[in-house]
Amino acid sequence: MIKILLVDDHAVVRMGLTMLLNHHPNMQVVGEASEGNEGIKKALALKPNVVIMDLSMPHGKDGLSATEELMKQMPEVAVLILTMHDDEEYLFKAIQAGASGCILKSAPQDELIAAIESVAEGNAYLHPMATKRLITEYMEAIKQGNTQEAISLLSDREKEVLTLIAKGFSNKEIAEKLTISVKTVETHKGNLMEKLQMKTRPELVQYALKKGLLGYGI
Repeated sequence: MIKILLVDDHAVVRMGLTMLLNHHPNMQVVGEASEGNEGIKKALALKPNVVIMDLSMPHGKDGLSATEELMKQMPEVAVLILTMHDDEEYLFKAIQAGASGCILKSAPQDELIAAIESVAEGNAYLHPMATKRLITEYMEAIKQGNTQEAISLLSDREKEVLTLIAKGFSNKEIAEKLTISVKTVETHKGNLMEKLQMKTRPELVQYALKKGLLGYGI
């Protein structure tokens, strides 16, 4: 069962999401909050697996600030940013704040369910337009030759693991692809985070895409 906390300043949105998600056999909305500070307090108390966080909340702490603070206190929780802004600036800010993913409020129900399941499993999720933009940046990085720094920092196996993380594979799937144990994958991921001074999986995804490692050796 995926336990979900909703943080959105619109009661009607929270009510609609609660009805939708509670109807799913593997999901349960365990709490609601109308702004970021309340969301952080309820997350600490309720221990959800996933926090669905509205980006723009004019009264109280906004979604980006709340996500950044929540990641400091509960790095194990997955935050899925829910936004009406199809804007690259918001996307990068959300990832930098520690969010596991970002989805548009206009997205179909099936996409929202898939996004929740993905981040709950420890994967990153970006809506299709966001993915397209990141890939565009990756191609631009290739053209400009901005890949040497990343390659020189990492071992060949670490680059393979990072590439598969960026492609959205879970630790178990990476282990199967590389014929290694899940524990070894977790060790490589820990080494990646230490070398690159990062704390979350979405940060690794953003780094891999920006440094042009998407197609490395796979």
